Amino acid sequence: MKISIFASTAMAVVLSAGVATAGGHLDRTGWPESFTVGTASQGGTYFAYGSGWANLVAEELGLSGGGEVTGGPMQNMALVHTGDAQFGMTTMGPAAESLGGTNPIAPGLQMTGACAMFPMYQTPFSVTALASSGITSIADIPAGAKIGFGPAGSTSDTYFPRMMETLGVDFERRNGGWTDLGGQLQDGLLDVIAFAAGVPVPAVSQLEVQTDVNIIEFTEDEQGQILEAFPVSNFSIAADTYTTLEADARSVSMWNFAIANCELPETFVEAVVEVIMSDNERMVGIHKAARSTLPENWDKNGVLMWHPGAAKWFKENAGADIPDDMIFGM
Repeated sequence: MKISIFASTAMAVVLSAGVATAGGHLDRTGWPESFTVGTASQGGTYFAYGSGWANLVAEELGLSGGGEVTGGPMQNMALVHTGDAQFGMTTMGPAAESLGGTNPIAPGLQMTGACAMFPMYQTPFSVTALASSGITSIADIPAGAKIGFGPAGSTSDTYFPRMMETLGVDFERRNGGWTDLGGQLQDGLLDVIAFAAGVPVPAVSQLEVQTDVNIIEFTEDEQGQILEAFPVSNFSIAADTYTTLEADARSVSMWNFAIANCELPETFVEAVVEVIMSDNERMVGIHKAARSTLPENWDKNGVLMWHPGAAKWFKENAGADIPDDMIFGM
């Protein structure tokens, strides 16, 4: 599904010289005529962010391309590994599991055909409940609560249930797209939704418009338990992210990276990276989470092999010290 982000006239105005060069002077031998970016369910950050940059790349490079609804990071690793999608987006945890052969989509298959392309943003883990529920903390979640964890196989579904178990929460697991789960929360079919998505999460922003919600942070002790048990880092959801928040909310997060099929032409991937990384303001216009889509965050990947075209761009434009043994084919 392709979402139009900019009118063609606006694109002509903002087209940077650097991007024009990237798409124009390079040898296009082997470039595909079209491409697909694996995203996640509608209503989540992956879909909005991924469809946005897919449309931007298509416009800048004169190709046909767009975002595709998928099951999220785990499925994206599989799609990109096999070449069913040229590009995708994943989180470092699911990426590591996929390389190790423990991706539930294809157990035992080491998905080494997916390469790192560029850093996106951090995925915070947070809980949302209706204000009318009286749930204002993790400890308030009643035994047997129905919790929506997002699409099956997503980063949220992979890690948040384990986190809740670590914190002693007794729950019934529910899966679905973020928009659908938001509707179920409003209708009283769910007690809470456990989100793992770049902020602001579109589904949460929509809920705020329609009803009163509580965005629940972790206590210091809860945060410490999660940091000790999972591959995450400290994160604070800024108060201005949502109208509901009156102060920064304590959270944990996991880094997300865009991925490319490792066999794609080097010049093609280099040109795509140039489009995305050359103008952060334009990316932030697609989604606020792109404030972290910055060249200096190349070092947040310690899991995936780099696509040689991406590695070339970051070495030449961000001073990246990427060792040869972390670059595919080197």
